Amino acid sequence: MNAFSPVSGLAVRTAEASDLPRIRAFPGAELFHRPEWSRAVEQGCRQRSHYLIAESADGGLAGILPLTEMRSPLFGSALVSAGFGVGGGILSSSDEAVEALAEAAWALAQRLGCSSVELRGGQLPTSWERKEGTYAGFARDLPADDDAILKSVPRKQRAEVRRAQGLGFDVSIGRAPADRDAHYRVYSESVRNLGTPVFPRALFEAMLNAFGDDADILTVRHNDAPVASVLSFYHQGTVYPYWGGGTHAARTLRANEHMYFELMRHAARRGCTRFDFGRSKVGTGAYSYKKNWGFDPQPLAYAVKGEARETNPLSPKYRLQVALWQKLPLSIANLLGPPIARGLG
Repeated sequence: MNAFSPVSGLAVRTAEASDLPRIRAFPGAELFHRPEWSRAVEQGCRQRSHYLIAESADGGLAGILPLTEMRSPLFGSALVSAGFGVGGGILSSSDEAVEALAEAAWALAQRLGCSSVELRGGQLPTSWERKEGTYAGFARDLPADDDAILKSVPRKQRAEVRRAQGLGFDVSIGRAPADRDAHYRVYSESVRNLGTPVFPRALFEAMLNAFGDDADILTVRHNDAPVASVLSFYHQGTVYPYWGGGTHAARTLRANEHMYFELMRHAARRGCTRFDFGRSKVGTGAYSYKKNWGFDPQPLAYAVKGEARETNPLSPKYRLQVALWQKLPLSIANLLGPPIARGLG
């Protein structure tokens, strides 16, 4: 698409392959702004991506906005920034670019027949509906050595980490087929236990292939069986543990405690100075768990235009479905889950 805003004097268009280096280098671009993210979502979930850029009259890059065209027979359609991300909204050098990109995104949604546009963070357009108070993000600095990392964990949680260290776990880190198999086995059981459908394995495969050395899998094993595993990303000195979970036995074994501590150590050895624990819904167990690790919640603000979808599994309208899903045999949940989850985004 190509559009010109007479008010701002900015041109908004769909990015081309030649624009990707400029997008990657745009100041403040986070993990979800990377073209690799949009490409992996498109490949792994068959949801089309649209990457908008705003340019000034002299051709300078004034703003970026990755969008995913989410379509689901159950949840409807929307343009989402960024698809399957918790961030990736408008990033720009001026208020004019924010409004120009938002206007172009809405025009694109109408042309594609999408009922809404969802912006996750970033710079929010002034006239759109703001959504805040539901989610919080958790991130803090990551010390450089093992002792400092352990001391940065609050005393009660530190005791849990120490107990886990004495349980004889084996830890592996990699991107090989065995790492991918273990991760999907653990992660799919974890989300089934929570009552939500698992994402297609193709999404994880596409992410690992797209990000190369900037993504890996850490798996914790007990008696040779994988009990906790997390797929993480590395971007500009920050580690993002993104898709992680544990089996039913993980809680008793404190395998998740061991997993996240080992990931902190691994990320520090890679040179990371920041640990981004992702977002959690206010008042949930995950929210409290991250606070226990010493992370302070930072409120997240999103913006929506149009008829917003309801895809939050914690919504009261899905209580019955969640309860039923938790009772499914894992093989059935893994068969039925991906076709549903690829439309959640």
